[in-house]
Amino acid sequence: MVSAGRVCCITAPFLLSIAVLVCLVLVFLAGTHDRNNTLDDLYFLKIDLRNITLTSSANLLGDGNSNNETVLGGALQAAKQSLGLKDFYTVYLRNYCSWNGDDTYANCTSPKAYFWFNPIEVWGLNDTGIDVDDYLPKSFRHGLDVYHDASKAIFYLYVIALSATSVTLLVGISAIFSRWGSFFTTFCAAAMAVLILGASVTVTAVYAIVKGALNETLKKDYGIKSTVGTRVLSVTWIGTAFALGAGFFWLLSVCCCSGRSPYNPASREARRTRAEKTPYTYERVGSPYLGPSDQQSVPLNTFGPRPPSFAPQPQHGTAYEPFRPQQV
Repeated sequence: MVSAGRVCCITAPFLLSIAVLVCLVLVFLAGTHDRNNTLDDLYFLKIDLRNITLTSSANLLGDGNSNNETVLGGALQAAKQSLGLKDFYTVYLRNYCSWNGDDTYANCTSPKAYFWFNPIEVWGLNDTGIDVDDYLPKSFRHGLDVYHDASKAIFYLYVIALSATSVTLLVGISAIFSRWGSFFTTFCAAAMAVLILGASVTVTAVYAIVKGALNETLKKDYGIKSTVGTRVLSVTWIGTAFALGAGFFWLLSVCCCSGRSPYNPASREARRTRAEKTPYTYERVGSPYLGPSDQQSVPLNTFGPRPPSFAPQPQHGTAYEPFRPQQV
C-alpha cells in the first residue's frame, strides 16, 4: 500500500520535471509549423533585410565606372532582385523560416539535426557571380565559425537533456513506493539539470556572438538588422530553473517520507502502531484448580495442605481465562 505522505513528498519534483519536459518540447517544435505564431515566435535569431542600403564608408568596386555598389552590398542587392531574397529570416534549433511582408513565419524548412544557418549559402550570395567570401570581414567569419562549431554541441545538449528528462519521469514513478526510487531518480534529475543548464548557457552565448557579428558587418553599411529571440531564451532558462528545482526536491525526497504505509498489516510500522495503540493484552493466569501457569512462580494460595475431603478433583479441559489488564 502506497503511503499518502510519500505521494505528497514527490509531487513537487514530479511536476517540476514535467514542466522541464514541456519547455524542451517547445524548443524542439519551434519553427516546424508554417504561420504558427505561438511556436514560431520561439526563434533564436531574426534577421530583417527590408532596407538594404549602402553608405559612403563602404569600399567601392574599382571597375572604372565609379558606381556606388560595394562587393558585398552588390551581392546582396543582386540576391534581393534575382534570387528571391526574403524580407525576414528567423532561425530555430532545427530549421529556419523566411517570408516577405506580413506573411509571417511562412516557408519554414524541414527540421534536421545539427542545423546551422549559413547566410552566405541561404541567401545565395556566391551565386551572384561574386566570391563574397574574400570580402567578408574577419569578425563576421569568426562569428559564423563559432556558430557552426557550436551548433552540434547545442543540438546534442538539447537532445540528451530531453532524453534525461523523460528517463527522470519514468524512474520517478518508482519513487512513489520507496526512497530508493528517489535515490536513483536524483541521479537522472541531476543529469537533466546539468544538460539543460549547459544548453541554455551555450545557446545564449553563441547567438549573442552571431548577432554581434552580423550587426557589426551588415547593420551600419547595409541596413540589415539582427535580433536575438527573447521568448525562446526565456523558455529555455525557465526550463533550467525548473530542472534545478526538480533536482533539489528529488534529493530532498530521498531523506523524507518513507514509502511504507503504517496501515499495511504486514509492515513493521503497522505492528509497532498496533503495539502503541493497544496498551491492554491478554495473558494466561494460573487456575486455582490446576496450579500456577508457567509464567507464575508463586501459587495462587499459600495455605497448607487441605484435608482429603477438600482435595481438588481432577478437571477435564482448560479453565476459563479471565481478562487481566497488563501493567504498564
